[in-house]
Amino acid sequence: MHILPALTKTIVVPPAVLKELEEGKKLGIDLPNLNDFNWITVRQPLSISALPLVINLGAGETEVLMLALESKDSIVILDDGLARRIAKSRKIKLTGTLGLLIDAKNADLISTVEPWLNKLQILGFRLASHTRIEVLKIVNELS
Repeated sequence: MHILPALTKTIVVPPAVLKELEEGKKLGIDLPNLNDFNWITVRQPLSISALPLVINLGAGETEVLMLALESKDSIVILDDGLARRIAKSRKIKLTGTLGLLIDAKNADLISTVEPWLNKLQILGFRLASHTRIEVLKIVNELS
């Protein structure tokens, strides 16, 4: 979590993401309590009609996209494929967990990406082997 405030000035998280994290904690996943970080602001989207209903999109992703539509200069952090496609179709700037790790390495906030990829995979983050290889090549940890 230390890399986020170093990479950006403001982080806004919708309530649905907090709820998803709490559900993950109940399943025994070691997740942070976002309320413990003074650099994170929790904000409810203003309008539920800002984004058309997408049946297969989770509540967290939906609210993230709604907040992004309300704040045109935002960059969303999304890993869900459908949410990323919707963000691209709406011309919302985005990155994902892997993009954050690459940015953190390039900014010398972390020395290596590979241990982070290992931890993510232990936590259940789906990462195709070819994607893992490409990320490690991008950050010069694999030739």
